[in-house]
Amino acid sequence: MCGICGELRFDNTSPQLDNLKRMTSVLARRGPDSEGYYQTDTVAFGHRRLSVIDLSERGTQPMVDNQHNLILVFNGTIYNYRELRHELIEKGYQFQSETDTEVILKAYAEWGDTCVNYLQGMFAFAIWDKTQQRLFLARDRVGIKPLYYVKTPEFIRFASTMPALLATDGINKQIDPIGLHHHLTLHAVIPAPYTILQGIRKVEPATSLSINKQGDIQRRVYWQLNATRPAETYSEQDWIELTHTALKNAVSSHRSVADVPVGVLLSGGLDSSLLVGLLAEHYDAHNLLTFSVGFEDAPEEKGSEFEYSDQIVARYKTRHHRYTIPNAQVLQRLPEAIQNMAEPMVGQDAVAFYLLAEQVSQTVKVVQSGQGADEVFGGYFWYPLMNAATGNDLDRFRPYYFDRTHNEFLETVHPDYHGEDYTAQTIANLLAQDNASEFLDKVLRMDVTTLIVDDPVKRVDNMTMAWGLEARVPFLDQQLLETAARMPPSLKMRENGKYPLKAIARKLLPASVIDRPKGYFPVPALKYVRGEFLTFMREVLQSDTCRQRQLFNRTYVDKLLANPEAYMTPLQGSKLWHLALLESWLQTHL
Repeated sequence: MCGICGELRFDNTSPQLDNLKRMTSVLARRGPDSEGYYQTDTVAFGHRRLSVIDLSERGTQPMVDNQHNLILVFNGTIYNYRELRHELIEKGYQFQSETDTEVILKAYAEWGDTCVNYLQGMFAFAIWDKTQQRLFLARDRVGIKPLYYVKTPEFIRFASTMPALLATDGINKQIDPIGLHHHLTLHAVIPAPYTILQGIRKVEPATSLSINKQGDIQRRVYWQLNATRPAETYSEQDWIELTHTALKNAVSSHRSVADVPVGVLLSGGLDSSLLVGLLAEHYDAHNLLTFSVGFEDAPEEKGSEFEYSDQIVARYKTRHHRYTIPNAQVLQRLPEAIQNMAEPMVGQDAVAFYLLAEQVSQTVKVVQSGQGADEVFGGYFWYPLMNAATGNDLDRFRPYYFDRTHNEFLETVHPDYHGEDYTAQTIANLLAQDNASEFLDKVLRMDVTTLIVDDPVKRVDNMTMAWGLEARVPFLDQQLLETAARMPPSLKMRENGKYPLKAIARKLLPASVIDRPKGYFPVPALKYVRGEFLTFMREVLQSDTCRQRQLFNRTYVDKLLANPEAYMTPLQGSKLWHLALLESWLQTHL
């Protein structure tokens, strides 16, 4: 719902207001409604507001609590803020607004660092505690809201996006070899705390950082997802009912916690269609705003899924908005989408979400989206393949997910960036974590808590917030995650995955939507590595800037350019596009 930034100095100098204003300028699209600043001798906060809860001036940030000597900037939504507000009032706290922002302030005053344990929602926030003279940073459990920072001996500086930080001075902009390895082998996923640049880090999901005036950091992980079977014995129907209850609660809270209308991004797939069906159980569907986007057909495939989304609209009579975007516009607008990427993102649907959000933002400020369902309930084709494979956990996962082997990575980049097989080390460590009963429990938990964070979730947040549109993701609700993680994987994987959701949907959706093959956002202009798309990539990778950067091995680039459609990843991504997108992002932002 907002863009946040700030700085704490360790060298007894004052933060430069120019730096703060440069950051808020970059963040303006995330919060188009207003801006605000707070500054003392060693601390400064900046904020761009998207007004969603308590639209009055009382919700302005940075929010100052003089009674408790606290200052806050916050991005996100707390879905249980009304319950927490009531609890805190009973403890004697007084409120000046109806915002979830103020609830975070009072929660910190009451519970200190452990306040995050009480918050259910998506959030990234910073609190300056004047009494303790320390900065407190926190990020939600699965990293739905972003939080980047730069730490040097002189200062720590934070912001909602990397480009906001890059607008300031004193940052090391050298490529990080560890981040680069992940980017090119894990289809652009660089797990926190790393990024593609050495000087910028990101707060990990479910983590808080406490920083004192000397620059010492205390890191605390406040939540972990338990993927073991419960002591109680549940039947198949028990699991479905538990899932149904948790999902209904999530969909309801994600709609009701707002003082503005909340729509639904309706792709026509099972997940977004189920959101509409569940909402229609409790709300007047005739007042439900739904939005779909499609592109021109290509010779090889259709450019939209309107045949499915139209069935949902016909069934529930929603107030539907359907947009068709010419394929030529995809390439024309691609540089804009890259400009709004906090990190380089290779997902072909990034530009689709960008163009859809542009249209949707003219009608609503908040939408629900179906992201996360495939990872939570095992909907992707590679999960059964991994599960049937033999060997250790890494050996079972790697062939079906990694874009390149380590040897091919060494062939891809300049020798200056050669190093260890960092991605394999990361995945092996994540799969080895405790509290997961089976191999697929480990994989799905890793997907939900790490991989999804820096792929679809980040992509949707970036592309929607680029138009001041807040996307909410009920399938990543805490209660639903904790329920699904303990469910036997065999139940999730039935009927080609997402069986519990399909069982719930039988009473709500047409069978043609439930039983259709798994679909992906169709963007024909970016799927086939040819024509204008290939010309775009060729120009980027053969540019003088790219050659002078010496990031890529020219022999490898030339090999891909000579026969681009021959070099695809196991997940059918273009290896050439991975290089071109990264180079284009670097040229745009550095």
